[in-house]
Amino acid sequence: MCGITGFIEDRPRQRDSLESTISAMTDALAHRGPDDEGCWLDPERGVALGHRRLSIIDLSAEGRQPMISGSRRYIIVFNGEIYNYRLLQQELASLGHPFRGHSDTEAVLAAIEEWGVEQAVTRFIGMFAFALWDTRDQVLYLVRDRLGIKPLYYGWAGQTFLFASELKAMRRHPDFVGEIDRNSLALYMRHNYVPSPYSIYKDVCKLPAGTILRLDCSEVQRRPEPIIYWSARRICELGVAEPFEGSEEEAVTCLQNLLRDAVKIHMESDVPLGAFLSGGIDSSAVVAIMQEQSTRPVKTFTIGFHEQIYNEAEDAKAVATHLRTDHTELYVTEKEAMDCIPLLPQMYDEPFADSSQIPTYLISRLTRSQVTVSLSGDGGDELFAGYNRYVWVRKIWRALGLLPRSVRHGLSRPVGRVAERLARAMQHTNYRVFGSFGSNSLAGKLDKLPELMSADHEERIYRILNSHWHKPSHLVMGASEPPTILTDRNQWALLPGLMHRMMFLDLVTYLPDDILAKVDRASMAVSLEARVPLLDHRVVEFAWRIPLGMKLRNGVGKWILRQVLYKYVPQEMVERPKMGFGVPIGIWLRSSLREWAESLLDEGRLKAEGFFDVPSIRQKWREHVLGKWNWQYHLWDILMFEAWLEDQRRLPGR
Repeated sequence: MCGITGFIEDRPRQRDSLESTISAMTDALAHRGPDDEGCWLDPERGVALGHRRLSIIDLSAEGRQPMISGSRRYIIVFNGEIYNYRLLQQELASLGHPFRGHSDTEAVLAAIEEWGVEQAVTRFIGMFAFALWDTRDQVLYLVRDRLGIKPLYYGWAGQTFLFASELKAMRRHPDFVGEIDRNSLALYMRHNYVPSPYSIYKDVCKLPAGTILRLDCSEVQRRPEPIIYWSARRICELGVAEPFEGSEEEAVTCLQNLLRDAVKIHMESDVPLGAFLSGGIDSSAVVAIMQEQSTRPVKTFTIGFHEQIYNEAEDAKAVATHLRTDHTELYVTEKEAMDCIPLLPQMYDEPFADSSQIPTYLISRLTRSQVTVSLSGDGGDELFAGYNRYVWVRKIWRALGLLPRSVRHGLSRPVGRVAERLARAMQHTNYRVFGSFGSNSLAGKLDKLPELMSADHEERIYRILNSHWHKPSHLVMGASEPPTILTDRNQWALLPGLMHRMMFLDLVTYLPDDILAKVDRASMAVSLEARVPLLDHRVVEFAWRIPLGMKLRNGVGKWILRQVLYKYVPQEMVERPKMGFGVPIGIWLRSSLREWAESLLDEGRLKAEGFFDVPSIRQKWREHVLGKWNWQYHLWDILMFEAWLEDQRRLPGR
């Protein structure tokens, strides 16, 4: 796991000047690679590649980057892991390619020399983002893995093309301006993250998952479209069209065998390795299969909270005890959790407001104290229908379907007023009696009822339930929401039924832009490599061939994954209501974080900055402080943007 960065300028530069710039950019990624650093320069062409290394495979100098291919045609800076690199090395060695060491990066270069970029990447099993400079053709390739596990930004600053694992490296280039894109800010207010391919800055993009960007040095200002080499849309359509036709028992066995192989190759490491364990279905399955294939107790890690509604540590401990792992748990105090908040703007690098970012960082920090690599259970919900919303959307749409659309539209306002009064009464009672709002209260769901009643199709309900601010273009001054995969039906997979379409949309939006971004930034902030074996693309492709009835059964998701887990862990040990990986942000904003929040939401400050409709924000803040309504998610969106904006003003190069 590493950090990569680089640029191409349209003018030659002195070597010292070029090296100074790329070194500053590379230094910004030191947390992603504390073990080594390097750069490669071509002053005549204005090309610079930079790398920070976290040594995982081949700890010797033979694994250093930037790495030059055997023919000296290609230079690469690589971030990630290729889990099948040993098999690739064997095949390539038989074809006459010599190897100096045993790093996966060297195997990547040899594969590209043998098969070319587009053919080579289809042979890789892993997570990766890399930049490849072709010295013969004077072409730069940027490549991102199939599911978007590893990040890669790119864009233009004047006449310069830039790329990096994180935006903070691009900001170190002297040409970088960093003008905030108000349209992207509106998208952030809806989703609590900036969805691909957008970034918070104008002229800067996220490279979409499963694509290759090809940039010709002679046409640096030309803006090419990324080339798709693996299509989630095609995989989903093909899987549903050609489903697994064996029995349920055969399907469970096939999934178990596939997971065994995926977990086995994800355990390849030359440094200490462990796993996150929440006690839920996904992480428990990963840990169980790890322990099955390990000759010693697997190191597992859990954090707990004293607030019982957020605490998963007891369940995780029970699973760890049963599997006989080497388990470490840490109960986190409110102060320890809140002490992380000042770190978030620099950690996430653009506004990001999934509040589970806090426990994700805490579990990463705990894990890094003992190991350098950790396996995670992320991806199970998207692949095996684990989210409660998959059931809720269908139920809501069926209920709304009992009324004609015109009647629903007519009733939306009066019903909304009644729902609001009822919800406010529930919120107030909950706060007065229990001293908190409750994170998943019915009151919070009632807030969305008026808009739900006006929905004209099923997917609209899905979008409403996944939205924070419902009219962000009204909130962000001068903004208009640009199209995304969620709003452009032409980009949707052609799938039968709402459930399949929701799972597809989560796979290509929420998973890479929220879940995987959160895990990558939190883990890399402490120089920990997080691996996600459930997102081995072979598992993803098989999961889409599994009939829906083997995923969702009797209103409960992940049926087939549960059957695999029950082979290792008693059913009663893991059967419990789904919990979010959260913290009581709403309570903190009324108490310990109130002064911090008030300073960021100051009316004069917000007006001077000129980004938002200030009265809307101030009204929600007053209602939240008085205990009239739980606006924790809406307010956290604003607060994370404001904290990020404040951090920008202090950064080098700004």
